[in-house]
Amino acid sequence: MTTDALLLGARGLWEELARVPASFPPSGQVNVVVSPASGMCPAGWVGVVALGGSALVTAPTESTAGIVRAALARLPVAAVVEGTSVREVLPVSRTLGPAALSYVSPRGFRPLTSGALPVSQLPSDHRELRRLERRAGDADAGEAALDEITSPAFVVREQGQVVAAAGYGAWPHRTAHLCVLTAPAARGRGLARVTGSAAVAHALAAGLLPQWRARRPASRRVAASLGFEELGHQLSVEMARQDTDWHTAADRAGSVRGGDGASRPPR
Repeated sequence: MTTDALLLGARGLWEELARVPASFPPSGQVNVVVSPASGMCPAGWVGVVALGGSALVTAPTESTAGIVRAALARLPVAAVVEGTSVREVLPVSRTLGPAALSYVSPRGFRPLTSGALPVSQLPSDHRELRRLERRAGDADAGEAALDEITSPAFVVREQGQVVAAAGYGAWPHRTAHLCVLTAPAARGRGLARVTGSAAVAHALAAGLLPQWRARRPASRRVAASLGFEELGHQLSVEMARQDTDWHTAADRAGSVRGGDGASRPPR
């Protein structure tokens, strides 16, 4: 599978998650569509995904879409998934991300084979996974989302305890969304790569497209070490509600940046 084929598969996933007829535009452009039920972001938010040099954006209402469309038209595509740049042209209450989106093909996959620690399997709802999440803390457990996997969990144990686990959730468009978590005391030893490799191998054997979504550099490095290609980014934006903020944003969109510039469902 070439990079073009990976990009096609990735775009197909997010076009399906838009939940309205929508597609990624030509390179350098941004397509903003209205989708109250979008799976690209939390309900009522604006979802932005940039892949391969263009971006697809969902907005919950037509009025929101109009403001977002005018504002983002002044930004280059690379900036529409940057929280700082988006805050300059839109009234933003909160953001989630940006997160890098990476994908891997069977040919590009670099599995961990020799010298790896033993990996065993657990059911996706096993109590040992919940214990690992408690040790990791709410923030890291929420980021990893092990509670959303539909595959077996691939785990490494030390002294009878699960210290690292990985699996994947079944997303639309035959996509396997990777979820990886390591206990704080066991980090920095390559355990995410060990368990992640097992989960990716399982997904590829099932004919699925593995997706690795990460905000933190360490997680992005693990994905790269397994052969994942970083093809784009995702950002979710909650807009401010005050009418005065809407008008201010519209004014800023026309003046601040002139010139050219052209899981369960995921959260």
